[in-house]
Amino acid sequence: MRPLIALLLALAAQTLLEPPANRIAALALYLLAGIFVVWSHHRREWTLPEPPAELSTPNRQSVRLLSLLASLTLLGAAFYFFGGNQFTWFNLSLWILGIVFFIRTLWQNPRTDSTDFTEKHGFSFLKKIRRIFCIREIRVSHLIFLAILLITAFFRFHQLNSVPAEPFSDHAEKILDVYDIAQGETRIFFPRNSGREALQFYWTVLVAAIFKTGLTFQSLKIGTALLGFFTLPFIYLLGKEIANERVGLLAMLFAGVAYWPNVISRVGLRFPLYPLFVAPTLFFLLRGLRTHNRNDFILCGLFLGLGLHGYTPFRIAPVLAAVVMVLWWAYTRTHVHTYTRIHVAAQAGILFGSALVVFLPLLRYALEFPNEFWFRASSRFAVENPFPVFFSNLWNALLMFNVNDGNIFVNSVIQRPALDVVAGGLFLLGLILILARRRFTDLVLASAVLILILPSVLSLAYPGENPALNRAGGALVPVFVIVAMTLDGLLTRLAVGLNRAGEAVIVAGVVGILFAASAAQNYDLVFHQYRAQYDRVVWRTSEMGEVIREFGNPERAWIVPYEQWVDTRLPGLWAGIPNRDFGIPRERLVDTLQLPAPKLFLFKASPLAADFDDKETLAELQRLYPQGELTLHESEPWWQSFWIYFVPAR
Repeated sequence: MRPLIALLLALAAQTLLEPPANRIAALALYLLAGIFVVWSHHRREWTLPEPPAELSTPNRQSVRLLSLLASLTLLGAAFYFFGGNQFTWFNLSLWILGIVFFIRTLWQNPRTDSTDFTEKHGFSFLKKIRRIFCIREIRVSHLIFLAILLITAFFRFHQLNSVPAEPFSDHAEKILDVYDIAQGETRIFFPRNSGREALQFYWTVLVAAIFKTGLTFQSLKIGTALLGFFTLPFIYLLGKEIANERVGLLAMLFAGVAYWPNVISRVGLRFPLYPLFVAPTLFFLLRGLRTHNRNDFILCGLFLGLGLHGYTPFRIAPVLAAVVMVLWWAYTRTHVHTYTRIHVAAQAGILFGSALVVFLPLLRYALEFPNEFWFRASSRFAVENPFPVFFSNLWNALLMFNVNDGNIFVNSVIQRPALDVVAGGLFLLGLILILARRRFTDLVLASAVLILILPSVLSLAYPGENPALNRAGGALVPVFVIVAMTLDGLLTRLAVGLNRAGEAVIVAGVVGILFAASAAQNYDLVFHQYRAQYDRVVWRTSEMGEVIREFGNPERAWIVPYEQWVDTRLPGLWAGIPNRDFGIPRERLVDTLQLPAPKLFLFKASPLAADFDDKETLAELQRLYPQGELTLHESEPWWQSFWIYFVPAR
């Protein structure tokens, strides 16, 4: 009874935090829920699932010296030839071969080094996928896994062409970088727009080639939606590693329908690369610490290094890995043999070495161009007195999950909780339970949430940008594992004393009710509230692009810029000319006289508020082209309308 009371109180409290929030009443209910959940934990009525047993994996400490020599030679040569911020077939081949030989140097042969472990655990996920497609071996868990994949695929890709519908300036920058790659500018780090890592741009080139979508906004969205979708199996693996298979499935399910990861995956920017690499990094690190298997540390390092090529906030991930290692060292000081602890410390060196070899191209760039490499991150630290701002930002970021996710319309439904009612209630109850229990994995999850929101917290120079669901996106991985662990503990309690059939009914009923409520709210948040909010703010550059396309002479079409109006590069995306900026300042309109008609000019209109029309541009066009024809292109909403000034051929 006490666990159910705690859950109902938490859900009621989280409901009160939905806009318009009643924070005082919500706080009172959450305090009562906290009392009941602590009481339940003390009476062992609501307990979290136990982590899997630690394995003693045989480890041969052999190092293949010839492979090591080849790896160091190749990586050293690659490091030298990475100078000048360019990938070439030559330095890329050296780098990849160096990584292959590095892995070969340290990788444990599953047949000779760790047969029992590898057969039972090392490739369990790949074996699961294989068995799923083998009809004779299908189990209920396989069907559930596939069903969750289908559900989450719907939430990730449904209405992707229209949610969101229009690009904004950051997308223009991204497409220009992708265009540069198509023109042979294969950079390691892209300095445009204060500098960005390269992985999304190369991924978009591949996506555009596979889906035949070209250099378009849709290519960006398909690419990032896929990245968000690929994160989910790793969340499953992490939940299974920390607790059990049911936790993995629940974490994957609730993360798959949640509005937070869905929005940051749909918007076409680099945001989902943060959680994408956090999930496997944490999974392989925790599995390595449990099994002491060297291969897991190598894989953890590879994902850690690859993630550093993705999205700048992921630079906090090496700190998380180090903190997890320190927590393990401190937690095991009384019950793990000193030799084992030294062995794991050595594996940590392998982990960071693996990350370093994958990070190598960016390391060369960072040493060659340190100001450019650190500019985007350092520009947010420049504040005279950082400590008050830091603690204020930290408090606001901690409130992000259950109270207020900030004011950034691009990646959030503003000024509401980042989590839905069900996930928000379970998350806070789960935090109480893991802090009450304080197992190693509990401490890891709590620390991961705190560390992974730091890229948002550290926006000291621009505190209005905090909290930011994109820069805190890595935290969604431990958050949904906590949500799943909390629900799993409740399900275990509700099934006490029931036979298998009764337990299945209870589990299916509770999960079904909570999931239905969560999915319905998240669907509304993404496909109604977020869509409406985004459409109110972002200009209809697709309509401008269509006008230019129908005109048929893009070299004689221009857009006259106006303060806080459209980015004049964006219509080119829709017109099929991604490298064209159609902007022409008013004072340069006279230069167009030398070109033959027909000509087309677009400029700002406000049909219901004429005082905001660009009257100066209209006057100049009428002076230069008195034969021109003025037409209002009416959009919905009305303030998205714009003027078309057409100059016919004589």
